[in-house]
Amino acid sequence: MHEIEVNIRFCETDLLGHVNNNNFFVYMEDARINFFKDLDLVGDDWNFIIASTKCDFIKQVYFNQTLLIRSHVGRIGNSSFHLEQEMFEKDSGELVAKGLSVVVHFDFEHQESSPLSQKMRESLESFQLATK
Repeated sequence: MHEIEVNIRFCETDLLGHVNNNNFFVYMEDARINFFKDLDLVGDDWNFIIASTKCDFIKQVYFNQTLLIRSHVGRIGNSSFHLEQEMFEKDSGELVAKGLSVVVHFDFEHQESSPLSQKMRESLESFQLATK
C-alpha cells in the first residue's frame, strides 16, 4: 500500500466550510503522481493517461485536517490498471472518501494504448492487495 499525507488548506474549502468535492480529485492526482514516482514507473517521458476516474464522498472534511491517502493497485490489464485510493482523516482514522482511476499506458506518438512492460507489471503487482 502506498501512502501520502495531505494537509487541507483554507482555500480548498467552500462557502459551506467543508472541502469542495473537486479538490478530492486533486488529492487523488497528487497521490497518483507520488505513486508513479515511488514505483519508478515514469522517467523523463510521462506515458500514462487517465481513462476514467471517480470518487465516492463519505464524510465531510474541513480546513486544517490532515488526510492519509492510501493507494493500491486493483486489476492489471494488458495496457492499463486500476488504482484504488482510500482517504482517511488522520486523527480519527475515519474513511472520508474513496476513489478509483483507470490508468492507461499510452504511446503519444501513435496515439494509442501500449502494453505494460514486464518491469511495470512486477512493480504494479507489488502494490496489489492479496485477494481472498
